[in-house]
Amino acid sequence: MADTNSQARTVTAAAHTGTDVTSLILLAVLLAAGFILNLTVGNSLAMVGIKPQFIIASYALAILLTKADFKQAAIFGLISAAVIQFTTSIPGLNFVTELVAALAMAALIKLDLKVAGRNVTPLVAAFVTTLLSGALFAVAGTLIMGAALATVAVKIPLVLGTAVFNAIVVQALYFPLNKVLNR
Repeated sequence: MADTNSQARTVTAAAHTGTDVTSLILLAVLLAAGFILNLTVGNSLAMVGIKPQFIIASYALAILLTKADFKQAAIFGLISAAVIQFTTSIPGLNFVTELVAALAMAALIKLDLKVAGRNVTPLVAAFVTTLLSGALFAVAGTLIMGAALATVAVKIPLVLGTAVFNAIVVQALYFPLNKVLNR
């Protein structure tokens, strides 16, 4: 005998809190592009005093595009640090600097910053993230190398320039990539 008292039922799936494969693939593609850009464009621009860090811009974009939580951002930062090991001047240090910066990025993307009605969260978040990564690397690297802490002052223009450059790159790429990914 069939039940004539049918009721609509709603089934909900539990929220997925881990880093999914799609997010990792996005990160991998962005890191590959960032790595190649660091080796080509980055080295060319370094001759004029600007040293863009496309790897930082890459994981910043990945965190923005996936709306990564702190756990995901930490994973993105650590994977990015592993890639940076191929080109870094102080092996191992980036595992700390990129972890801290990626976590900051995850916190900053929660803000809804607007200027004249335009979303500038990617710009501000990428600037702060790159500045934090660069400042930590400059200070810790100076101490590790045994140089006087005052010599960090010489690196400030380079860190600021890199932060501005990355902020512009992330702001420019975020909206078209977000549209393509339908996020």
